[in-house]
Amino acid sequence: MAELGKISRVIGRQLEGAPHETLLTIDATTGQNGLRQARLFADTAGVTGVVLTKLDGTARGGIALAIARELSLPVKLIGIGESVEDLRPFDAREFARALIAES
Repeated sequence: MAELGKISRVIGRQLEGAPHETLLTIDATTGQNGLRQARLFADTAGVTGVVLTKLDGTARGGIALAIARELSLPVKLIGIGESVEDLRPFDAREFARALIAES
């Protein structure tokens, strides 16, 4: 974690105001362990948002709600596949519908 904090400081010295955004990528299947991870990374690296991956299977991504509530971090992107092209902007309405939909 100390190295991660150091990276942010070095970037800030090279470009004023940097890093402009720091996204934390969380696996949607992680569960409550993801909240602990998010807390640690947010404290160390100044996380500004979350990328939620692996929403293409049975994972519902409920950890996103816990992270948003506990850490006030917005979900910026979701991953629905294995490549960069499978990243999508987060749509809160669509996410809520998927969370309560019957399997």
